[in-house]
Amino acid sequence: MTLLVISPDYASHLLPLATLATAWRDAGESVVVATGPATAGIVADFGFDRADLVLGRGSNPGVIRAEQQPPGEDDALRGFFDATRRGMVATLRYQAEARRNDLLWDPVGRARAVLDVVDRVRPDQVVVDHLAFSARLALVAAGVPHADVVLGHPSALPVGDEVYGYPTAWPAALDAPESELDALRRLCCEVRDAFTEEWNAALDVLEPGSAPSTDAFAEHGELLLLNYPAALHDPARTTLLPPHAFLGSAVRADPADDDVRNWLAADDRPVVYVSFGSFLSARGDVLATVLEALRPLDLRVAVATGSASGLPDVPEDWLVRPYLPQVALLDRAAVAVTHGGNNSVTEALTAGVPMVVLPFSTDQFAGAAAIEAAGLGVALDPNAATSSDLRAAVRAVLDGPAPGRARGVGEELRHEPGRDVARSAMLG
Repeated sequence: MTLLVISPDYASHLLPLATLATAWRDAGESVVVATGPATAGIVADFGFDRADLVLGRGSNPGVIRAEQQPPGEDDALRGFFDATRRGMVATLRYQAEARRNDLLWDPVGRARAVLDVVDRVRPDQVVVDHLAFSARLALVAAGVPHADVVLGHPSALPVGDEVYGYPTAWPAALDAPESELDALRRLCCEVRDAFTEEWNAALDVLEPGSAPSTDAFAEHGELLLLNYPAALHDPARTTLLPPHAFLGSAVRADPADDDVRNWLAADDRPVVYVSFGSFLSARGDVLATVLEALRPLDLRVAVATGSASGLPDVPEDWLVRPYLPQVALLDRAAVAVTHGGNNSVTEALTAGVPMVVLPFSTDQFAGAAAIEAAGLGVALDPNAATSSDLRAAVRAVLDGPAPGRARGVGEELRHEPGRDVARSAMLG
């Protein structure tokens, strides 16, 4: 049996998808990953074969920097970071407008490239990132059965009267005037309609006479795989989902090097792990506030700085690097300070670690609200929280019920790893 994994050229997308594929690899089956050149090293590290497939203009090998992107994408990335500084609604508006151009880049050309890979690999099963819209368009047009993996909050696939890009829930600390939210929803509806029109036009070129979509953002494969704990999902919303499986998490092996192991062994005080992921680490101003907040606390601190610059000096016994083995450090952490990205949230919960969440964009708002509602952490506005606010939030999480609740969720997630759930669901 051969499994084909289709992923954008972004480490944050490929890592969980590749982790799911290890269930096939360990069963002695062949795995081919179709993705771009920036993440070729990740594919090789997993021991998979690679088919070259470029699905978008940008890429991210692990830490994204605007100056390393192709012309146009660098300015788009800077525009996104500027929007996050203006707040929640400004960021969501910026991302909605960007979807007009970036989610279906060269749709017919990319779709034909996908089908060329399918013809060469001749897979028995296909797993595709839900956000790889051009790839899913190709599979739909050609009638290729596939499992569709949602790597963000489940609301990345809208159901009922939801509109893609408009969060299904908001953390208590983030709000906006009703007029601004109404205008945001209208914009998301306009983008949905334009996106669907473009999807249908490309579909008609690829497979003339195909039934048009009424909402391309709501299209999905035969099986929906949700990289998210079912315990954090509204049961009423679950009833609206198409055939699906909650994977819980797709936590990869991420061993620590000798320096990190030695740092962990040197002291038994509680560890705070801090990371804003591969994108949002560019918000060095917020990261600096976090570091100032943690300085007076009697805690050990590990910080993945990513692309952040201009950070303050920190105590010599802190572990500070652009990149850290997140899974290994979360295994020892007492609390995580995070932007609320899907990998960070699911990996923290699998380790049984509660969170202080500073959401900046997209599904991070709905995810932060879910964490808050489940009593697994606290969410703050990254543009408004002071060092005192953050310090109080870390103390409140550590001293409250969140650690016990997180340990309970972690035990459940470790009992049945997401990769095994995915393989079982796909084999029927």
